[in-house]
Amino acid sequence: MSAAEKAIRNAAFEEPSAAAVDGFIRNFGRTAATYVESCIHCGMCAEACHFYEATRDPKYTPIWKIEPLKQTYKREYGPFAPLYRLLGLKKKVTEAQLAQWQELIYDSCTLCGRCSLICPMGIDITRLIADAREGMAQAGLAPAELQQAARRARVSGTPSGEPVSAFVQFLKSIADRHGIEVPVDKSKAAVLCTVSSSEVKHYPDAVAALARVMNHLGVDWTFSSRGYEATNAGIVAGDLASQKASNGRLIEAAVACGATEVILPECGHAYAALRWMGANLHGSSLPFRVLHVSEFLAEQVTEGRLKLRPLEDTVTFHDPCQVSRRGGATEAPRVVLQALGVNLREMNPTKGTNWCCGGGGGVVSIQRADPLRQRAFEIKIEQVNATGAQYPVVSCATCRRTFDDGAARHHWDKKARNLLELVAQQLQ
Repeated sequence: MSAAEKAIRNAAFEEPSAAAVDGFIRNFGRTAATYVESCIHCGMCAEACHFYEATRDPKYTPIWKIEPLKQTYKREYGPFAPLYRLLGLKKKVTEAQLAQWQELIYDSCTLCGRCSLICPMGIDITRLIADAREGMAQAGLAPAELQQAARRARVSGTPSGEPVSAFVQFLKSIADRHGIEVPVDKSKAAVLCTVSSSEVKHYPDAVAALARVMNHLGVDWTFSSRGYEATNAGIVAGDLASQKASNGRLIEAAVACGATEVILPECGHAYAALRWMGANLHGSSLPFRVLHVSEFLAEQVTEGRLKLRPLEDTVTFHDPCQVSRRGGATEAPRVVLQALGVNLREMNPTKGTNWCCGGGGGVVSIQRADPLRQRAFEIKIEQVNATGAQYPVVSCATCRRTFDDGAARHHWDKKARNLLELVAQQLQ
């Protein structure tokens, strides 16, 4: 290789690194700096991570996943940064290092929050990994699958890139096939319902179940072609512009029809993106309530409007990380399961400390991550089997995909059932 060719190659490698470093620095406020300085390297976060637990490989320790972020902070931002640079104690983050860490930041992290929950110093490691993803995305170093999905969502409104007309036709087919009314683009409605791309592609019966329940309850509701896709590809890729654009479409659609409530589908990151981050990205309070569909169902049960025929099956419930551990909506699905009359056998651990399924945070979409994801899912198989339940119930489409895929790969005889579909099946 000639000197000129080497210079060109080096320049190409330095530019993404500089962009990522810039992204890392921008995300360092006081809270992030405090987190980095507080780590005592106790290693407790390791045993909270399903990827570490499945492999016992030290590189999957959660705090190690943010090493480029810590390295950048100490060299460029921390109180001793000039000394670190002068003595060469902290090197610049390189393209090769970022390429190596892409696997750790994306492939082996679902942003599930279990490490943050267990940290004795109160460090939100998950938030720091999300910050690292934002730096990587800014440098164009997110995995191709996630970059492309975020880009399509930013442009077309959905990670699949399908035109709005395809969604409208999808809803028409749902209405025709199931013989139910599915309102679209009502000028005024009290409730705006949304879908996830996983439901449209893999689980259309979940959309039919939502329509059946809403009609059964007599709710004034609609879908909107202006904003219908709740899946937020931007949040998992670290693409803030895409994340904001996806939220913006839902907000505009809700305001346009005067909705006082927006019902999010069984999608964990959709819940995190709009319920907990929506107002900050929007720049003001949202003029409507945001509810995960399990929360909506629980309210209807509690207020006596939703009555269900008893199911009498023995089940266990898988807590979606972003809805339960990160989102706090832990009891809502259990209220619904109680109304269904099932014999609920909780996993150990359960609720806020339940193990992640291994597919969230975009991992289920990253092809090269599949072997690691399947190893991590073995933890979930052991958990479910230990309960003796007939089947697990889920309330997140990504979790459902992970369970279905895991069952097929491991020849497991437990078929995950969907909470919303069970409710629609048992309506009184």
